[in-house]
Amino acid sequence: MELTHTLEQILYMISSSLYLPVLLIVTVLAAYSVYTCGRLAQEWLERRRAGSRSVRLFNLDLAVALGSQQRANAAPLDVELELLLQTHEQRQLIKLDQVRFVIKLGPALGLMGTLIPMGISLAALAQGNIPSMAGSMVTAFTATVTGLGCGVITYLVALVREQWLRADFAAMRHQAELAASRVLDVQDLAIEEDGHALSETL
Repeated sequence: MELTHTLEQILYMISSSLYLPVLLIVTVLAAYSVYTCGRLAQEWLERRRAGSRSVRLFNLDLAVALGSQQRANAAPLDVELELLLQTHEQRQLIKLDQVRFVIKLGPALGLMGTLIPMGISLAALAQGNIPSMAGSMVTAFTATVTGLGCGVITYLVALVREQWLRADFAAMRHQAELAASRVLDVQDLAIEEDGHALSETL
């Protein structure tokens, strides 16, 4: 019986020690959700005005990769283009994973921010401290609403960004295939001209 009481005290201390960090993180997640909405609106305006920034950066790197093909020790073109595509796709997916992380973390921390103050409020009720209990319950419900709100907002942001990324990836692959076909056409034309020149000399 004494061991059970000791374990309960240890768990209560651990739970109480997490109270402030959980509330702090939930507050940070709420600020991040607002920031993410602002970035989404900014990117939407930029896409309407000048197109996707990711595709423009990919086109610049694509031009550099095509220029490097003139070197004698350059890697095969298809290998370079595939590596370039994977690099840009991975870079964009990392940004999307940050939003997806908040989708999972927000409701989980909101639940923790609910249960921890409820334990504190029950302890205050046992001591007859009704004002402290009421304050803890208000904090508990506020943390729940905030955590769920962060999850909903970032989920909607992730949906929009996923649609944009699919369109960007399709555009990148299209540009890469066009560039590869042009290079191959130029190489075939050069080989054909060399063949004609050789036949004329013979």
